[in-house]
Amino acid sequence: MDLDIDHLRGWIGNNETMSERLTPQLVARFNATLDIEEDAVPGAEAPLMIHFCLAQPVAAASHLGHDGHPKRGGFLPPVSLPRRMWAGGEITFHAPLVIDEMVTRTSRIDNVDVKQGRSGTLCFVTVIHEYSCGGALAVCERQDVVYREAPTGSAATVAADPAPAGTKSRQVVADATMLFRYSAITFNGHRIHYDAPYARTVEGYGGLVVHGPLQATLMAHMAAEIHGHAPTRFSFRGKTPIFDDAPFMLHATEDDGGLSLWTARDGGPVAMQAKAGWS
Repeated sequence: MDLDIDHLRGWIGNNETMSERLTPQLVARFNATLDIEEDAVPGAEAPLMIHFCLAQPVAAASHLGHDGHPKRGGFLPPVSLPRRMWAGGEITFHAPLVIDEMVTRTSRIDNVDVKQGRSGTLCFVTVIHEYSCGGALAVCERQDVVYREAPTGSAATVAADPAPAGTKSRQVVADATMLFRYSAITFNGHRIHYDAPYARTVEGYGGLVVHGPLQATLMAHMAAEIHGHAPTRFSFRGKTPIFDDAPFMLHATEDDGGLSLWTARDGGPVAMQAKAGWS
């Protein structure tokens, strides 16, 4: 598919700013979704990676596309490729977010690029998000969004070697309820995460897709538990989708002063890989 890259690059520099109070109620819902047994106390540090739930774009139902995302051509460029996924990103944590404080997200389109892959045309959109709390920068995130062509077969079939086991591993059961609740707290309307018939018949997946940010959040929390405190840097990249029809594993191994982490189903390939650092 031919894309008008010059037109799409006209969105570079586009920006938006939104604010939201990080309420104890949101923290309680986040903790419940991830099965974290901690109280949400005003003034305390908020859970790691909860910024994915804050100050998210809000679109009326009449302004949504068939996939459940806001129609294209607003903040994000109007890429005509039908499938949109969060491909990965990189996060720097400057300071913790604080429960019951106002958080402001400032976002900017940093780059738009088109490449040819094995599955056809790919369009990558890079977004920079900065989250401030109490008037100071707390989190800086680079978000990589990829747009793809419609599938020609099952998205569940991936020819890749089985993932290795880490020195530390943990099983996760990401069932339909967990995926629905995570979609709710992140205000993510993408139907691949809660509408199984749509995910299978329209986008060609093998079931409900486990969110990339959810996998990243689980790995970041595992990294913090292993080292005893939250990382200052965390990057992640999606490789293959995983679905709700079977448990998957979180794996971690020490690597160059940090941690390498990855997710995978039993006997399956690496689904998402990540790197956590402390410095």
